[in-house]
Amino acid sequence: MSAPEPGPAAVPPDDPATRRRETVFSSAHRPLTFGIVSVVLLIAFEATAVGTAMPLAADELDGIPLYAYAFSAFFTTSVVGMVASGQWCDHRGPLPPLTTGIALFAGGLLLSGTAGSMWLFILGRAVQGVGGGLVIVALYVTVSRAFPEHLRPTVMAAFAASWVVPSVVGPLISGTVAEQLGWRWVFLGIPALVALPLLVMLPPLRRRASGPPPASGPPGDGSGDRHEGGRRIRLAAAAALGAGLLQYAGQDLRWSALLPAAAGLALLARSLRVLLPRGTLRAARGLPSVVLLRGMAAGSFIVAESFVPLMLVTQRGLSVTLAGLTLAAGGALWALGSFAQSRPRLEPHRERLVVLGMSLVTVAVGCTPLVLVESVPVWCLALAMGIGCFGMGLTISSLSVLLLRLSAPQAAGRNSAALQLCDGLSNVLLLALTGALFAALGGGAVTVTGTGGEGAAGAGGPDAAQPAAFAAVYAVSAVVALAGVAVARRLRPEPPAGDPAKRRTSVTEGTQEPTEAAVPTE
Repeated sequence: MSAPEPGPAAVPPDDPATRRRETVFSSAHRPLTFGIVSVVLLIAFEATAVGTAMPLAADELDGIPLYAYAFSAFFTTSVVGMVASGQWCDHRGPLPPLTTGIALFAGGLLLSGTAGSMWLFILGRAVQGVGGGLVIVALYVTVSRAFPEHLRPTVMAAFAASWVVPSVVGPLISGTVAEQLGWRWVFLGIPALVALPLLVMLPPLRRRASGPPPASGPPGDGSGDRHEGGRRIRLAAAAALGAGLLQYAGQDLRWSALLPAAAGLALLARSLRVLLPRGTLRAARGLPSVVLLRGMAAGSFIVAESFVPLMLVTQRGLSVTLAGLTLAAGGALWALGSFAQSRPRLEPHRERLVVLGMSLVTVAVGCTPLVLVESVPVWCLALAMGIGCFGMGLTISSLSVLLLRLSAPQAAGRNSAALQLCDGLSNVLLLALTGALFAALGGGAVTVTGTGGEGAAGAGGPDAAQPAAFAAVYAVSAVVALAGVAVARRLRPEPPAGDPAKRRTSVTEGTQEPTEAAVPTE
């Protein structure tokens, strides 16, 4: 057996002595570690800052009824960015999609920050989503190709840790800026941070993870791969369009909206059969359940978290700054959960960690709407969200580690894209459903301006149905999280049956057709 050829994507040898000495901050890994963590730091600060300023932006632009669109537009267009990034990474490495994604991410922020209407604001979020989709998949492929397997849990923990400072100071800074200078400066100020991650990231990335992955088969002209890649991107665009149609139908609430809803479901059904690993929608064991659970976990928790500032401002009369600060401890606890899963002694229990994490998320989401009761102190919500963030730290980082373990090098981009795709689409679909319930139960009548004290119930007064609107959102999120606990018990692949080589192919190729011995036909 010949030794692997050295190249820019090669990682240090994985012998026992090296493993004992090696960390993500060793000289061989330190520059790239700092570079990719700085990129995640930028994304984290944007997420916390924008989420805090969003109620003021929607209110000024007369867009409270479209509030869910401001979040779902990002997730919808990120679908295309994720799939394109997966194909791009598998053919040319993570450097091109990463730099392009950061540029689009910054451009979307500028567009939203200068928007004169809610729809233009949403367009900026859509551009931002394409950039975010390109970046997140490229980061996963970078970890897969530039770090040995025993360091990947630590890298994922470092990703989570990079959310701590933004989650603590982000709401305070963005809330203060939004109230003193205006919400637009929250969006316009973030692009100034783009230059530093690029300067730190590019040199080590070129040395360690640039270029195509190691060849896994006989050489060819690549035309078949290009054709398949183009087909997958077209299907991703169709999936994004389908998700957008469902979001539109959810906001329309008329019988005529059934037509775009049916069209959206048809587009999604056709696209996801190819874009996700076979068996994902029925929670087949192994890689399909890893991908599905990522969507269920992220969707249930992100939907719950997205409505927290609006609920506290309109129902409990808090200022935008104080509402954002209720989420401040979440980043630290998320990082703590991610750090816990990275401990070597817990590696044999990774699947159990995910079950525990999803159980904590379910409890947290279920307890959050208790703050709608006036006698329940607001700090109870902060505690619940903190518990949920710890569970998410256990769950999300562990799922990322499992995905990379089940992915061959030549399929890392495609499988990472599938993971992020399920994440993004679940957010869109759950935001569409909860947005429809929110609007149908009177949530679109709430107002941010002038709330406080007795006006905390919003425009409709104390007898309005806004509390029921928020309660419906959290009921849906809690049901999805509870179902995720069951899926978390199916992450371990089926024991090998027959030829072990067939089984190995079925779990590493992900979105390719599996063998009959590995996964039964749908």
